Amino acid sequence: MHPLISPLDLRSRLGEVTVLDVRWQVGGPPGRAEYDAGHVPGAAFVDLDEQLAGTGGGGRHPLPSPDDLQAAMRSVGVRENRPVVVYDDWGGRAAARAWWLLRWAGKDDVRVLDGGWSAWDGPVATGQEVPEHGDLVVRPGAMPTLDAAGVASYDGVLVDARAPERYRGEVEPIDPVAGHVPGAVNVPTETNLGAEGRFRPADQLAALYAASGVDGTRPVAAYCGSGVTACHDVLALEVAGVRAALYAGSWSDWVSDPGRPVDA
Repeated sequence: MHPLISPLDLRSRLGEVTVLDVRWQVGGPPGRAEYDAGHVPGAAFVDLDEQLAGTGGGGRHPLPSPDDLQAAMRSVGVRENRPVVVYDDWGGRAAARAWWLLRWAGKDDVRVLDGGWSAWDGPVATGQEVPEHGDLVVRPGAMPTLDAAGVASYDGVLVDARAPERYRGEVEPIDPVAGHVPGAVNVPTETNLGAEGRFRPADQLAALYAASGVDGTRPVAAYCGSGVTACHDVLALEVAGVRAALYAGSWSDWVSDPGRPVDA
């Protein structure tokens, strides 16, 4: 199944899908106020920090436990036999985290609204929605992952999804150490998008990643700062027909051990 859906296609299927609003950005509050002011009709709001991340070790946004993810997704109406569409207003970066987690949980029929909220030209609802309770059963492991030990011995292409200046170690506004995992290549999330904020066509994405060594001969994995925006690169690779693993702990987990090497 193609991982993206157009606003036109979503308008025609509003009564057939569960829609999740995942408006969130690094350093900002959750998008609850924006959701209340206007959202896709029937959409349930999802708080990325509270519902799409766990607690404890493993970086700033560790994966939620299967039980916690199941409870969170049931609370917003996700059902076993009903398709899901997720969107945000951040170029798909937060929505990609929801898409990846649901795919990791074994939910196949999940798509990201291409262009997000800014591309939505259908009807708009306000206030809060009260979704019918879902019945999703989380079966973790359907999408590949890496931990720090796996990254240290990885024999594939490791993609860093952060901005170039963070990859190069010139600035680091969030984590205590600047730089990147040795051997990683940089494909920033913004390069996945075209001028209108929608994902580039599959052939363009394939060429973009091929230029960084993703040529089909080696496995691929992605990381970012905390495991959120790396899902955007995983999604872009999926559009291009390439299955990639996610280093969920990402840079924030890597630098938590001062013994791990860093390049800058």
